[in-house]
Amino acid sequence: MVRGHMGGDFSGLPCALPFNTRKVGSKVQTMLMEQITRFLDRITSPLTSVLMSAGGGILALMMFLTATDVALRYIFNSPIPGAFELVEYMMAVLVPFGLAYCAREKGHIGVDLVVERLPRRFQLILGCVTTFATFAFFLLVTWQNFFYILEFYGSKQTSAVLLIPRYPFVAMAALAFAILTLILLLQFFQLVSERSRKWNRS
Repeated sequence: MVRGHMGGDFSGLPCALPFNTRKVGSKVQTMLMEQITRFLDRITSPLTSVLMSAGGGILALMMFLTATDVALRYIFNSPIPGAFELVEYMMAVLVPFGLAYCAREKGHIGVDLVVERLPRRFQLILGCVTTFATFAFFLLVTWQNFFYILEFYGSKQTSAVLLIPRYPFVAMAALAFAILTLILLLQFFQLVSERSRKWNRS
């Protein structure tokens, strides 16, 4: 038994301090995760809205261009020059824009036949692992896309018919992939934060 100068009993002190320290450290970590999550949410939310609006406009323009080109081809035998190239460029931008928006809305298809039968704690752990792996993959994709921008800009590559430079469309795709990477990072921190809250309650 350990007694202080005033005769108090401090025998439980060595056991209590580490436990309380761990609790405080875990709460601080949870608060930090939540602050990072809110910060990333404030960044990605308006950017995703811009991508959604731009993607909708590109899709409408692509549909109008395709319909007009087909009509002119079959009615007047005079298709729009370079229509196929324009559709290719718009599709190259539309796909990454849509990926970022679907990731933000969590609209991607997921097969959870086995995962949903696991306890919630294991679901969170598995979600953290898969989300971080996806984040790392798209971080690499974004990094390589920025190299492609420099490569296409330096080589002055253009389309065959309309001679449209390629690098602006690669840049828009790279920007969309960068936003997608931030969204995945946000979702990773959300899962970690939820896991920390459940750990504090247990």
